[in-house]
Amino acid sequence: MSARDAAPQFVLPLVLRLEKAAPPARTDALETAARAVLVLLSDERAEGDGEWAQAVRDWQDARIRKVVRRARGAEWRRAEALPGITVTGKAAEVRVFPPVPLDGWPKELAKLQVSGTELDDPEPPAKPDPGTPVLWMSPDVEMSAGKAMAQAGHGAQLAWWELTDDERSAWREAGFALSVRTADRAHWRELKPSGLPLVRDAGFTEIAPGSCTVIADHPSLRAR
Repeated sequence: MSARDAAPQFVLPLVLRLEKAAPPARTDALETAARAVLVLLSDERAEGDGEWAQAVRDWQDARIRKVVRRARGAEWRRAEALPGITVTGKAAEVRVFPPVPLDGWPKELAKLQVSGTELDDPEPPAKPDPGTPVLWMSPDVEMSAGKAMAQAGHGAQLAWWELTDDERSAWREAGFALSVRTADRAHWRELKPSGLPLVRDAGFTEIAPGSCTVIADHPSLRAR
């Protein structure tokens, strides 16, 4: 057993607002979830002696688990009342909370559904803007929207860990601009040996352990 597995396990809760009448597009939800992870990691409450800092350190010392749940109406309002940060995309809203013990979810979040969230893109996503970090999803791994949101968050976090302080500041000042796209198979084969951050899933849910799910193509990392 590795030290990361032996450490107390924490999870980063993310909640997607999913109203029946107006569900967000899938890509919008994935991008917003990835940005939410970065917003939390860069928040002053998660750094130094901040009120969330110890929980974030404990979480990052173990497996960086993330779980996405969904809420609507009164459920969403109760989630918003808990300490956390709401990040908005084009239409998506994702609230991210400080890490909690694996078996210690707040009751307002523990009641929320975790499976079965399916979203679609009404139109194919446009090509990413040049110079924008891209989280490339594997073309070979099928995932629910919630699972894919968590994986996009993993990819963003791995990129964040490898950036310098100046590079992190620049990304923050740009509003954590990023794109999430599914790579075609030829591009995926080129990306895998590139040395860019690669997410290998632990296999706790949905997919096989060791599955390669996301590659974080940040221009600052590619230039090295």
